[in-house]
Amino acid sequence: QVQLVESGGGLVQAGGSLRLSCAAPGLTSRTYAVSWYRRAPGKEREFVVGINWSGNTIEYSDSVQGRFTISRDNAKNTVFLQMSNLKPEDTGIYYCAANVLTARYVVRSSGGYDYWGRGTQVTVSS
Repeated sequence: QVQLVESGGGLVQAGGSLRLSCAAPGLTSRTYAVSWYRRAPGKEREFVVGINWSGNTIEYSDSVQGRFTISRDNAKNTVFLQMSNLKPEDTGIYYCAANVLTARYVVRSSGGYDYWGRGTQVTVSS
C-alpha cells in the first residue's frame, strides 16, 4: 500500500506561517492529483485545497483562499502547502491525499482519493 508522507506541521502564533510538504516516495505514477484535508478537534475532515497533476487546476476552500498556496514539484514527487496569516481556526491535523485515476481534475470529495498520509499536526495559538 502506497503511503504518502506529510511534514512541516508545528505550533505557530496567529498571523504566522508554516509550509507543509507531501511526499509520495512509493507512488510510481507521476500523474496524480493531490488534495489537502484537515480535521479540527471535534469536527469532521474537510477539504482545504487541491491541485491536479500538471498544476494548472487548483481549487481552494473559501476559508483558506488568499492565505494558503499549493504548489508541486513533479520531479521530486512532492506537493507543498504554504500557509500564511494562520488563524486559530486553522488548527487541526492536515492530511494529503493522492488520486491517480482522475489526475486531470481536482476532486473535493475525500472518497475520490486512493492514497493517504498519516497527517501532520498544525496548531495555531491566539
